[in-house]
Amino acid sequence: MPTPTYYHFQQHFNVPARKAFEWCTTYTPGDHALMGEKDVSRKIENITDRTIILTDTFNIGADNQIEKQKLVQIYPEILFWTSTHLSGPAKHSQFTYNITAGAVDNSQLDFTGLLLAYENEKISAVDAAQLSKKARKEDAGSWALLAKAMEQDLR
Repeated sequence: MPTPTYYHFQQHFNVPARKAFEWCTTYTPGDHALMGEKDVSRKIENITDRTIILTDTFNIGADNQIEKQKLVQIYPEILFWTSTHLSGPAKHSQFTYNITAGAVDNSQLDFTGLLLAYENEKISAVDAAQLSKKARKEDAGSWALLAKAMEQDLR
């Protein structure tokens, strides 16, 4: 059995909520570069106008690749979306994203993650807390970079 790890963070955007939502849910092959990740390719398959399958391929070293496939479900009426890993090292992990309006021209992302770690079937509570802290730090860092890119794009 995998180890479930839960974490949460918030990211401020200097962009109105609707514009932030639209930017966040418009997926492109260059998304990973905005997060500072190199050697990643992304295939985007639109199943419906609200359902997308993302296939991300990470090139690690000369001959090693990791592929992650994610099912994204978008709920534009409530500025909310989910991303569920269908395959890859974090299979069945799920992440939720909710954008809320702030003052006139800003908004906030509320991110909640359920990371299923398969590496160690049984880990201690201390190790699980460290894994949660690490995942939170990595994802929050990626979203800080995305916030900067968004604000530059939408100026």
